[in-house]
Amino acid sequence: MEKKYKALSLHQKMEMLIQEMVEKELLLKDAMKEFERIFIETASKKYQRNMTKVATALGIHRNTLHNRTKSLKIKK
Repeated sequence: MEKKYKALSLHQKMEMLIQEMVEKELLLKDAMKEFERIFIETASKKYQRNMTKVATALGIHRNTLHNRTKSLKIKK
């Protein structure tokens, strides 16, 4: 199963995840928040919590990243 999953494109993997979320009737705003939270946390780990590097990698301003982490209650 894992080999098949790895062979899928990013689009196909996301479609599978979204299908599951729709089946569970997850609200769009909740799905978007969770995606953003996980996306920022993953980038933060990659760049050892260097928020300037994280913001650059995400294509947003450092202050915007700070505001998003605060609103999403992401711990430093």
